[in-house]
Parts: sequence; structure tokens; C-alpha cells
Amino acid sequence: MKQTVYKYPLIVDDVQTVTLPVGATILCVKEQRGTLCLWALVDPNETRTETVKIRCAGTGHPIEEDVEYIDTVMLRSGYLVFHFFRIK
Repeated sequence: MKQTVYKYPLIVDDVQTVTLPVGATILCVKEQRGTLCLWALVDPNETRTETVKIRCAGTGHPIEEDVEYIDTVMLRSGYLVFHFFRIK
């Protein structure tokens, strides 16, 4: 199976949804040129999609959902720190 890394823009919000091809593997979340992006390893021939919920939490903020850690992102020279999770 051929796989490709795709990029999906994110926003800083408590919960958001991203539409990914079925079977995608989320790799990381980083800032690129001022935009938060999620990178995922996908099968470019997969036509089925699934909606994935992403949770963003600041340090010290409660997380009540059942989650799987993705990445931590620092913005504005580290003054803002956000932790990203996939909601199970």
C-alpha cells in the first residue's frame, strides 16, 4: 500500500473536527508559517473518510474526554503552550 503524508490546518479551540481518510495515522501537530497544522500518514487512494475529534488544552486545563496524546506546540516564543489529543 502506497502512503503519503498530508497536512491539515487546525485552529486553537477546545475541540475541533478533522476529516481524514479511513486508516490515517496522525503523526504530529506543529506551527508552520503562523498556522497550526496536523500531519497524518494516509493512503491517497482511500476514498472513505472519517471525522476525527481533536482536543486542544493549555497546560493546567482539565481534560475530561478519553484521549490519546498527539503533540505539544509552543507558540509566541513559548509563551503559549498547547497540548493536542485525539478524542477516542
